[in-house]
Amino acid sequence: MNNYYDLLGVSRDATEAVIRDRFRLIARDLHPDRFQDVEKKKVAEARFQVMTEAVNVLTNPARRKAHDFDLDKGKVVEGFDPQAVARVYLAKGVKAYKEGDFVQAVQHFDLSVQHWNKDPKALHYLALACLKVPGQARKGVDAIELALKIDPLNGLYHREAGKLYLQAGLKSKAERHLEEALKWNPQDSEVSRQLAGLKPDPEQKNILGTFFGRKG
Repeated sequence: MNNYYDLLGVSRDATEAVIRDRFRLIARDLHPDRFQDVEKKKVAEARFQVMTEAVNVLTNPARRKAHDFDLDKGKVVEGFDPQAVARVYLAKGVKAYKEGDFVQAVQHFDLSVQHWNKDPKALHYLALACLKVPGQARKGVDAIELALKIDPLNGLYHREAGKLYLQAGLKSKAERHLEEALKWNPQDSEVSRQLAGLKPDPEQKNILGTFFGRKG
């Protein structure tokens, strides 16, 4: 059986509205009418049929309950490759990002990660796109932190984590990640500037200390 939550890239507690919104977004990109090649169109038709079944089941309380029961019994999920779907959305996200449509890029990268959250590259791209969209810092932080769990020795990921934490106003965490990024690339002038902005100037600190410590 298919796991319809994984198929649509939603959580088990997703509301009906969230499920329908996700289906509309997926259907727009994967609709069979978008494909001219006969073989690709056949594959798209099969996928679209499964997607349609998924949204019909998950928006019907009784059928959804039965589906949840089957999943909890531990039946094997087969016939659906979430990594393949994730790669489709990753490519769409990269295209949108290069075109400067960062809102669309966030949506596509998010869908990619929802389907397969074990690819640090996709998580990193989601974080990068979130840096460009106001109000998305928290999503970006979550993405880059997960990327670092998968690949903790990646200096570039620490660099982006520092930027995102700065954007979110979490300066101590930003400093920790920026310092780690600088270990991997000591020549990164942007990271050096950001760290300098987080730390007080030692000379200025000494001057203030002397001034306020002076007895009158």
